[in-house]
Amino acid sequence: MIEQASCGEAWFWLMRHVQAYGTLADDDRGPVLEAPAVLFSIKQVDRRDPLIERYGDAAKAALYARKFTENEVVAPFKYSYGERINGQVQWASEVLRAKPYSKSAWISLTRPAEPANEVPCLTGVAFRIRQERLVMTAAFRSQNAYTSYLNYVPLADVQAGMARILGLGCGSMRIFVDVPHLYLADLGQVSGLMRRYVA
Repeated sequence: MIEQASCGEAWFWLMRHVQAYGTLADDDRGPVLEAPAVLFSIKQVDRRDPLIERYGDAAKAALYARKFTENEVVAPFKYSYGERINGQVQWASEVLRAKPYSKSAWISLTRPAEPANEVPCLTGVAFRIRQERLVMTAAFRSQNAYTSYLNYVPLADVQAGMARILGLGCGSMRIFVDVPHLYLADLGQVSGLMRRYVA
């Protein structure tokens, strides 16, 4: 599996992946480049990520943090990750307390027969205890590589919250993205980021 050192490294790697391997496709919001599915891990999941602090958008990061923590839908979003995750955290922690080796502490964020335009991009989150640390997997049906970092940092907080409940430290975070993509309208901004990027 591909391992990224940090959330910021994962963000830039995913944008490069779509630039290199993407093919033209349609989307409700305009044409996109769609790349093959990816599975990678983030070794050091930290809210204070130097690359994100340098190149990210702090206002958007604050908005996405609300999407992951508040139970009410925050405009302009059509759903709340907070509402879909928070109600299941207790159940997942009980699964792991009862059986620390379990692979069953999966939280589904989808709902049967919900409107297609409200199906969340993040479809599931899994927690496991390995080597006395809490590791997490996040599965995305689709992800805009240009804004992907806006999900990684709040997910780090979800992982840290579960780790606190269980009295554990955090391990790595594994990310699966079925359809990573970039909107053609954003390619200029992506290229500008790549020119400025300093690892």
